Amino acid sequence: MADLKHQPQVAVLGGGAWGTALACVLAHQHASVTLWANEVETVSDINQSHENHQFLPEIPLPAAIRATNNLADLAKADIILMVVPAQFARPVLAQLAQHNKNAVLVLCAKGIERDSLKLMSDLAAETWPRPQIAVLSGPSFAADVARGLPTAVTLAVPDDALGDYLARQIGTAHFRPYLSDDIIGAEIGGAIKNVLAIACGIVAGKGLGESARAAVTARGFAEMSRLGAALGAQVETLSGLSGLGDLILTCSSTQSRNFSLGHELGQGADADSVLGERNSISEGAMSAAAVVQLADKLKLDMPICRAVNAIVSGTVGVDDAIAELLARPITREN
Repeated sequence: MADLKHQPQVAVLGGGAWGTALACVLAHQHASVTLWANEVETVSDINQSHENHQFLPEIPLPAAIRATNNLADLAKADIILMVVPAQFARPVLAQLAQHNKNAVLVLCAKGIERDSLKLMSDLAAETWPRPQIAVLSGPSFAADVARGLPTAVTLAVPDDALGDYLARQIGTAHFRPYLSDDIIGAEIGGAIKNVLAIACGIVAGKGLGESARAAVTARGFAEMSRLGAALGAQVETLSGLSGLGDLILTCSSTQSRNFSLGHELGQGADADSVLGERNSISEGAMSAAAVVQLADKLKLDMPICRAVNAIVSGTVGVDDAIAELLARPITREN
């Protein structure tokens, strides 16, 4: 168990925009923050110029952040924020476990592993030797967080004492964690909203209007709630920051990588071409197939997520997918 009384060593696993932003948050109250990045150029950039030009440009980074591409440098960390994209998390966690078997692992990546259909907490339980796992999720754009703009998130931890401890170590005056014991609910919201953000981006790109976007957001929330209930999530979690809050943010701004992907698809772009030009991952495109497979496994009706997966995979065109959704029979709302 973590020593809840001493000042911990903290680290972030993942040097993309979100990982870098969380390192900035930690640097507000920790004298040293270790940030592991896979890209050698990112490590050099952060250490030499105190910026991450590739993933989070034009934002000066605190001097307390020290970047590395050596997982052994995280061996003494007491708290590790895991921000590696969902589809690449398993091997990185397995390698990390060779160096550190005692840290509290805070899962900050949003997605469902495609091959196994597992949430990040399930994946971590298989690869991480300690049972101390938390989930951090909520409406938060990396640039806002890195600049110190007010943000509120869900911090899901089954153990109350550990939750209070983590909230003190992660929270700041501008980054406010709200505690929950519902790990599954926090994860479902973060994973599904990325897929739904692509749908809302398509609506915007096609010029279908704000009424249509509101309808997709609301009916998308119904799909999120359906899947969450089937997996044991709490209704209150899904209607809170990590569910509805994150959905509203991600479905309404081109700052979202997933929304901007959908916007380009709505304007006629090819998914493979758009994704190939990006240096950051649109997690919704990576998780869409897993969401649909999980829905099939649980016999759930998730037509919007299914349409997004068909569009991203190239099996159905945007216009045909929209026509198919609009042709669905009228049903009761609830």
